Parts: sequence; structure tokens; C-alpha cells
Amino acid sequence: MPPRAPTTDDPRMVFWNRRATPPFTALRAFAAVGEFGGIRKAAAVLELDHAAVSRHLRSLEVWAGVPLVERGVNGGKLTPDGAKFHARITAALHDIAAASADLLGAADEPTLQISCIPGLASNWLLGRLSDFRQAHPEIQLVLRPSDTAPDFTRRDMDADIRYVIDAAPDRPPAGEIETVQLGRPPVLAVASPARLDILGEPQTAADLLKGPLLHEENARQWTAWFLANGVSVGPDLSGHKLWQAHLAVDAARRGEGLALANAFLVGDDFKAGRLVDLGARVGAQPIVMGAYVFSARRDRWRTPALLAFRRWLVKEAAAEAARW
Repeated sequence: MPPRAPTTDDPRMVFWNRRATPPFTALRAFAAVGEFGGIRKAAAVLELDHAAVSRHLRSLEVWAGVPLVERGVNGGKLTPDGAKFHARITAALHDIAAASADLLGAADEPTLQISCIPGLASNWLLGRLSDFRQAHPEIQLVLRPSDTAPDFTRRDMDADIRYVIDAAPDRPPAGEIETVQLGRPPVLAVASPARLDILGEPQTAADLLKGPLLHEENARQWTAWFLANGVSVGPDLSGHKLWQAHLAVDAARRGEGLALANAFLVGDDFKAGRLVDLGARVGAQPIVMGAYVFSARRDRWRTPALLAFRRWLVKEAAAEAARW
């Protein structure tokens, strides 16, 4: 006897009703528009013509009966209804992608998705990754520099490396995580040899005010450094603002001014002679402003691939700290 079909009042029928689930291609297009901030950007990511993405959006809005994306000057900004819908369907699409990867046996070829603050990625981590690859050729490593901590609930990142400032801690990654501190590097005042020639040999910490000083997004770090070394300064120190530590360090390498950088970022520069430690020349007191922290999804914390990377990273960080 054939199985009896579910009746229309069966709760499961809500899911299988065609009216309850829009076309998957339309959902992908809408998710990409919201994620990347516009129809043309979404089209490039999806490798579709922007007109095709527009058609998918229109079909989704017809299905929903409400506008999801603002047209005109805002160029793809989500409406309030669209933003709420986007938050839920993107989480679902990430779950589908994760389930599909598991089904296709992605776990048989270990892949690690690591996000990392850009300065550490370019100035320290990248030059050491070849050692990890040689030791673990079976692990495919994907490194994504990012200024913001990942949302581990989306499951598109396995781990994250971030500098957490003591005075104003960065927002920790969302989701169930495990963490380990990699090190609390001292913050040092640095300049290129060419800039030191222009500045002249400094005698006191106050001589560094002749700069010019290079800042990240504000002057707080330089202000704290001067105060720790007995130099009274106002809150509005002059100097260019470059927003990111690795940009300030790169500008210092080019002789554009004096930068503050932690020992992780400039240790290789000291060895190569690209930068000099000005604080050491005037007997300044190095200060610690934060720590590098490695975070990972709890469900991945003890997997062989992440365990191998975590142990290698902790060892490399300890070797770096031993040089301070």
C-alpha cells in the first residue's frame, strides 16, 4: 500500500508550499546585493550580468509583495523590510554552504579559513607561513586580512587573530569561541634612518615631538606614550592620520615621519635596518597597550588542522616575544 500523502493541515506542508519558499537564484542574488552593497558589485561576485541580478530582485519583490532594495540614488541600499529579511536568509545560506561542503567531503582535505588584522598579516604572519606550509602540506590555508572580527556564527571563518587594546577592547568575534593570548608586545617609537638623519640624534623623549608624528585614527597612542615618558602633551597632537597601524609603519619606512608600532610589526624591520628604535636611543620606557589574541570556533578548536596551526602560531609568537 503506497504511503499516504500529508494533508494540507500538516505543519510540514508550510515549508514545502511553493508560496513559502522563493526561487533559490533570487535569494542568492538578493543576499549578494545586501552583502556587497549594490547590484553591480553583486553581479561581479556572482559572475552574472547586472540586468540578470535586477530581474532576480524584481521577481523576489513580486513574490514578497514589498520592496526589498531601494532604487535610484542609494544604489542598492536595503529597505527596512529588506534588511530584516537579509539578516535571516544569509545565515540560512551560510548553513546550506557549510552542509554542502561537509557532504562533498571537504573535511577529507583540511582547509583553514583564518582572518587576521591586516598589520600583523602583512608585517609578521605572511613571512612565516611558508614554514607552516612546509610542515603541513596537507592543510590548505586561506588567509583573509580584515579590520573587523568575524562572526563565527556564519561559519565562514575558522579562526581569527586580532590586536585587542586594553583601554578599549575590540568587539570579540561573535559565536561560541575559544581563545589564547599570543603576546603583549611593547609599543615602540620608530623611524627610518633617513628620517633620523633629518631629525638629528634625539636626546630626550620630548625631542620626538619634532616629528612629524604619524598616527592611526587618532593621537591617543602617541599621547599615552609621551605621558608614560614624562612628557606633558595636549590631546591634539599634530601629524597625519593613516587609520591603520601597518600604513603608519609603512609611511615611517618611507621616511615620512615617526610612528608607534608594537614589536611584532617592526622586529623584522629592525633586523633589516629599515627602521630604528628611537625610544631606546633616549632611554624611553616602552609601554604595553594591548595583546594579540587568537580566537577560533569552539567546534573547530581541537580538530587536527586547527590544532596544528594553533600550536605552530603559539610557538612562533613565543619565539618573537623572546626577542623583546
